[in-house]
Amino acid sequence: MENVKLIECPRDAWQGLPDFIPTEYKAEYLKELVLAGFKHIDAVSFVSPKHVKQMADSEEVMTKLSASLPAGVELPEIIGIVVNEKGLERALATPSVSTIGYPYSISAYFRRANANMTRDESRLLVEKLKKETAAANRGLVIYISMAFGNPYGEPWGPEIVADALEWLKDVRVRTVSLADTVGTASPQLVGDLYRSVKDHVAGIDSRPENAEEKILAAYEAGCRRFDSALTGLGGCPFAGDNLVGNIATEDVLAALRKAGADPGIDSARLTKALEMTNEIRAKYAHAPFVN
Repeated sequence: MENVKLIECPRDAWQGLPDFIPTEYKAEYLKELVLAGFKHIDAVSFVSPKHVKQMADSEEVMTKLSASLPAGVELPEIIGIVVNEKGLERALATPSVSTIGYPYSISAYFRRANANMTRDESRLLVEKLKKETAAANRGLVIYISMAFGNPYGEPWGPEIVADALEWLKDVRVRTVSLADTVGTASPQLVGDLYRSVKDHVAGIDSRPENAEEKILAAYEAGCRRFDSALTGLGGCPFAGDNLVGNIATEDVLAALRKAGADPGIDSARLTKALEMTNEIRAKYAHAPFVN
């Protein structure tokens, strides 16, 4: 079996939901993910509650999760997303957050909508993130948003992605993931783009359409890091796909096993997490169950 890194993304699943999920339930859900074997969890974000109310309790969720784990069970890699310096301060003040994530958009329109920044301002923030995470002994992952195109009529091409990657390499960012933010990528584009930049990219984050084909195309191109969410719930609230915007973890697991890889998730324990996900869909997303 080859080593594959699967990042479970409840933060992405929850952030755009219309109703607030209780803090205790979030912590219990995250505990179930840990017990099911997930070693990398994109769990929280440190953004303004005015814009993303669902994430207002990120520090408290992390405190409750850490206290709830059974003896002998270690906290996995916890990724906390930030979009500005204030968020970085909060994330670094939360001990259980081991990795800081930042969405670096190559779309000017999306960058303004998501963080109200110019490209130069975004690059200055990346440099600060690199410096301060290194000083605090935390990890850093940069997600290139709109990596496979955008719906805004803005210029896009592999050379634009390559330029962003070259700059990130110059400032010594080691972990980069390509984000298919609004689901514009075909399986062929996923494979072709990943293959052309794989020396600089760790993984891929995509959307549910043609899920298996995209996963296998990325895997065959050399990708070994995949971001997903149970039942495919979620998506970016600034991209207009709040409820159906992620590849389902179940599809990723099935495709990876088909390819001969397995990230080591306990299928029996996953049942409880799936039940809780469907409860979230019903109570807080007003979305149908997924079998």
